[in-house]
Order: sequence, then structure tokens, then C-alpha cells
Amino acid sequence: MAMGALANERCPSEGGASVITATLEEDIVLGLLAPRVRLVEDELMERFSAKRHVVREALAQLESVGLIERKRNIGAMVKAFSTDEVVHLYEMRELLEAEAMRKIPLPLDRKALKELERIQAGHDTAIQHQDPRSIFRTNQEFHRLLFAQCGNAFLSQSIEEFARRTHAIRFGALMSRERQLQSQKEHHELLALLAQGARERLIRLTLEHLVPPRDHYLKAQEALQP
Repeated sequence: MAMGALANERCPSEGGASVITATLEEDIVLGLLAPRVRLVEDELMERFSAKRHVVREALAQLESVGLIERKRNIGAMVKAFSTDEVVHLYEMRELLEAEAMRKIPLPLDRKALKELERIQAGHDTAIQHQDPRSIFRTNQEFHRLLFAQCGNAFLSQSIEEFARRTHAIRFGALMSRERQLQSQKEHHELLALLAQGARERLIRLTLEHLVPPRDHYLKAQEALQP
């Protein structure tokens, strides 16, 4: 599938490098840009109708958050992770996200719960309409608000940073209809547990929610081994 072939892509005519960065992030998560795929400046300039310095700024932003890497005589490419890197990144996510769930006041404030339910309704609609970009965006919005409830801005920001660093690991899993439906089911279970105040089950489900994309990537990497 060609870059940008999915529906509901952002228009880069306004927003410059930040819009290009956000769109390429989505491409990585959606599997349109797989690990080790090169990001060629001329192709990106044509795709986004952008000047070279804007494209380079976008690539610099992606490199700064660990989504791409630059190799001598090759240029920019989507980052590929070793098995150890995948395991270590997800260990960090588990530690951070479990701690956030321990800090969230339970049962969750009704206003916050209603807002999460509203976002999840949008996520449900995106899954029903099979709109991958909207699935990704509403999923991000759901988790961002969820972890913000821990009351520690530094913790929630760290969670978002490590989630972003694993975009290239999560590629492909989001495109699986089975995984979309399972993730949707888990989101609704999380909402129920937040309302009930069932903290231990909430922590356990939060950690289980991380496993499928990680294991999908590790299995794909294993299949590539000689």
C-alpha cells in the first residue's frame, strides 16, 4: 500500500512540519511505513507539497522521539528494534502505566468517566467504519485522558513518551480486525472497572492491554531470523 493511501489523512497545507510528523507517526503505527523503510526527502516533499527544510524539520522531530534513525550512506529510515529493546521498552511501559493506575482516585470522578465514554464512543464508530487513522487517534485520546487521571503530570507525560517510542513496534497490530475488536472490548472493561473502583483488576487489565502488540512484533522479528 502506498504512503498516505488510507482515508482521513491530515492536510499538510497548514501546520508545516508538525502535520508531516503526525501523519508519518500514523503511517508507522498503521504499517504503511514498516521498520527499516527509508524516508526519502524528495518523495516526502512531493507527497506533502512541502519545502525541503520543512521535511527535514519533520524528520528531525521523528528522530528526536526515537521513531526513525539515520544511517550513513542510507539516510533516514523507520527504526527497527532488537528483541532486548522491545522487552526493555515494554518493561518501562508496564512500570509507568501500573503506577498510574495505582494513583487514579477510584471510583473515577463521574465527569472524567463521562468524557472517557464520549471518546470511546468515537473509537467505537471508527472501528465500525474501519477508519484506521481515526482508530489510532481516538485510541491515543482515550489513553491520554485515562492516564492524566493519575494526577501526576510528569508520570502521564512519561507514559505518553514511551507509548510514542513504541509506535514502530505496534505496527501491524492495529490493522488486525481481531485486535481492533479485542482492544475495543478491553477499553469498555477498563471503563467499567474505573466506575466500580476495582483497582487490582484495573491494573491487571492495563498490563494485559500492552501484550498483543509487543508479542506481534517479536513474533514477526523471529520469523525474519535466518
